[in-house]
Amino acid sequence: MRVIITLQDKKNRDNKVDAAAFFVEQDFSLSTFKDSVQKYCPDIEKLIKDKRFTGKKNSVFVTPVQGANFGYIIFLGLGKKDKNNVINFENYRRALGKLVRTTPCFSIKSVNLELPQETVFGVSGDYLVKNTAITTVMAGYHFDTFLTEGDEEDKTDLAINILVDAQQESKFKSGLDTGLIVGDAVNDARSWVDLPSNKMTPADLAAHAKEIANDYNLKCQIFSEDEVNKMGMGGLSAVASGSEKDCKFVILEYHTNEKNAPTIGFVGKGITFDSGGLSIKPAVHMETMKEDMSGAAAVIASMKALGQLKPKVNIIAIAPITENMPSGTSVKPGDIVTFYNGKTAEIKNTDAEGRLVLADALSYITKHYKLDALIDLATLTGACAYALGPFFSGLFSEHDDFTKRVTDAAGTSGDYVWRLPLTDDYKPAVKCEVADLCNIGKKQYQAGATTAACFLQYFVADVPWVHLDIAGTAFNVPDVNYYQPYSATGVGVRLLVDLAMNWKV
Repeated sequence: MRVIITLQDKKNRDNKVDAAAFFVEQDFSLSTFKDSVQKYCPDIEKLIKDKRFTGKKNSVFVTPVQGANFGYIIFLGLGKKDKNNVINFENYRRALGKLVRTTPCFSIKSVNLELPQETVFGVSGDYLVKNTAITTVMAGYHFDTFLTEGDEEDKTDLAINILVDAQQESKFKSGLDTGLIVGDAVNDARSWVDLPSNKMTPADLAAHAKEIANDYNLKCQIFSEDEVNKMGMGGLSAVASGSEKDCKFVILEYHTNEKNAPTIGFVGKGITFDSGGLSIKPAVHMETMKEDMSGAAAVIASMKALGQLKPKVNIIAIAPITENMPSGTSVKPGDIVTFYNGKTAEIKNTDAEGRLVLADALSYITKHYKLDALIDLATLTGACAYALGPFFSGLFSEHDDFTKRVTDAAGTSGDYVWRLPLTDDYKPAVKCEVADLCNIGKKQYQAGATTAACFLQYFVADVPWVHLDIAGTAFNVPDVNYYQPYSATGVGVRLLVDLAMNWKV
């Protein structure tokens, strides 16, 4: 379903649409809607009572009406205010998801949407409109590329008219435009991840990066596998060695016109399929491993958005992209590789491949660019997914100032993070007797997500750095109805865009 969103003057709400939608707090009073609802549905109070609709979060009430310019009234529950007398904004996002998911059930193709007051959430009107656009565009996403049969209702456009006062229309236009750009970029990342690995190869993802660079005037370099080998990127070369498909090392650059602007580095893991290599995964754990490129997808898609939004910072984005496959030429447990920065590592488990390709990418970006901050995103460890589940990405850093920037961006964007420990106590876990490092942590240290972060830390020099482990949040997140089950989430795109757009020196 494609969602088409426009701003409309409240005075012109008499346009004919299929439904009118309203957001309500828990235990709301119908008197608020006397003119807009009760005159078209005199029995609505009884209907609401019969359906036991109170406005709880994630709840919806739909009823047909007569004599109005719309056929249905939709109430969407926001839940209760918290101890700070505001409603959690995530409740609103999920109410929007509920709206988009509900409309096909009633063949609703157009909606007049009454925005709640921004004071209910403690946000600005521009933020409210922007996130309305982002979330509804995300909620309309459905990966149906290979379905030859299906319900045509799911493929019908949904038109949403956001009703605002006339004097606010031009004011909120910027928020709407930004939201549409960000939502579209999130859905691009999701569609790339959802494509099976026979349709999304390293070359295919690199081609998308090149297209984005051409469309939005970004600088782009794509190194081939031969070039990667010659540059001494031993980690990426090793992981790529078992695949018949050449790896790619993609660099996208956005440069602002602002003088003395800071430069931020984005790095994303891009394993287009992860079999585990010779340390092969069990079949059930391999079924969704097309998602192991989610970090690279987020980084590349965020550059599409930022190329249009033009932040006042420079952005360098790097994606090492390959498959991890078993074959007669695959890297073997016990092999030792040399990374781009000269450090060596023994590979004891070929399924701990993400940190190997990231090591070269982090080494490269810190050597060739003067960075003020560096963030990487990777579906890196099952340990992080088990620790935090599907709703928070793991954040690792020893740089508190940059961590605060990232956590602030996470909170405002909706790509939530939770900080996990990264201290000297864990660092001996990745030391090795026969090389500088080992690509898996010693068992007695446990904490697999932290020890993986310790490994990466050896490749970021002295740049302020944050590592995000998105293993739990990148795919098949339950109960968030602006996502889809068994599908990619595009996690990280909203966060990266928010980080760049709101960076203050």
